[in-house]
Amino acid sequence: MDARSLHDMFALGLPVAEKIIRPIVIYVFLIVGLRLAGKRELAQLNPFDLVVLLTISNTVQNAIIGNDNSVTGGLIGATTLLVVNYVVVRFLYHHETLDRVIEGEPDTLIEQGELKTDRLRHELVTRTELEAEAHKQGFDSLAEIDSAVLDPSGRFFFRPKQPLVDDRRHQELLDRLDRLTATVAAMQKPA
Repeated sequence: MDARSLHDMFALGLPVAEKIIRPIVIYVFLIVGLRLAGKRELAQLNPFDLVVLLTISNTVQNAIIGNDNSVTGGLIGATTLLVVNYVVVRFLYHHETLDRVIEGEPDTLIEQGELKTDRLRHELVTRTELEAEAHKQGFDSLAEIDSAVLDPSGRFFFRPKQPLVDDRRHQELLDRLDRLTATVAAMQKPA
């Protein structure tokens, strides 16, 4: 490599302070934007949401790096993002109330076996998408679900209405074993 290539690769095209401030502004914007967009954006439920999330990174790239394509500028920007994220996560760990405000609360989509259509509409989750998530977790239909909760992180938690078939069979076998053990113990007692 010649001296010009090395210079172009490592010389900053923008002041260091600007290289630090740009990622911080974008970080705050994305946190607020994703919070306002809802849990659905984090769940990546369909191809449209995934495309949006992937293109956001490309869209904000220039806002983060500006006109500087140097390795040094990229390292400063990436380091700034990592440090800001580290500080925010540590701060929120000690401030649960603020963490709940920023991240949001879980949303119950099915309660006592009843589908909450108003909550689905609020979260922009269709019945088909909810069924697909339930299938991923081993449920054949929504009729098997007592409750479904969409966490602030975009993950779904499903609780079955009744013990699953395997759980019932397991419990039946344990009950039979207990009865057999009691019978054998009674037979072995001296008369």
